[in-house]
Amino acid sequence: MSDNNETMKWFQKPDPYFSTDYDSKERFCSYWHQINEIIQLRPNKLLEVGIGTGFVTKYLKDKRINVTSLDIAYPLIPDVAGSVLEIPFADDTFDVVACYEVLEHLPYSDFPKALKEIYRVSRRHVALSLPDVTTIYRINIELPRIKPIKKLIPHPFHRPTRYMLDGEHCWEIGKTGYPLKKIQDGIACSGFNVLKTFRVFEFYYHRFFILEKE
Repeated sequence: MSDNNETMKWFQKPDPYFSTDYDSKERFCSYWHQINEIIQLRPNKLLEVGIGTGFVTKYLKDKRINVTSLDIAYPLIPDVAGSVLEIPFADDTFDVVACYEVLEHLPYSDFPKALKEIYRVSRRHVALSLPDVTTIYRINIELPRIKPIKKLIPHPFHRPTRYMLDGEHCWEIGKTGYPLKKIQDGIACSGFNVLKTFRVFEFYYHRFFILEKE
């Protein structure tokens, strides 16, 4: 799919980022994790692939982090308009590359190419998130004088459902044909080590991966 075709598809549908129900309370919990993971990695130069609403980019810039945003949809006003499949920067340009809720918008056949481009421009670390619909139990226990217990426990007998294209996502973790292991194997084949992976307790649809170049 060409960059022009992707941009035309963006023009032909309503902008989801600025609808009244997009930025839910749960999504702001995900924003917190997006920002926190980046800050913990202490980048001198950061590339954010996919600007979305611009909230994360603006927050990081306000904190004087040297961040460059990249997005194929130039009406969102990224710093640089371009595709994750052909990132317009030299090798090892950025200490950290953040790519949150982006790659599922591409056909899975493009997943390895996107990861290799991210690998190429990153010096060391990558913060990645992808949608995960794997069935999960959420446990929250709060008792007096006892530290709260919050856990996400995967359902041992999760049954993947057939993926129905919705015009937005091409695939999601936990759908038929896309188990977590397949995604992790794809990440490993691109040359990354997975330092940690987790789902956001308040918004467990988002799974994070913190990656390091081998």
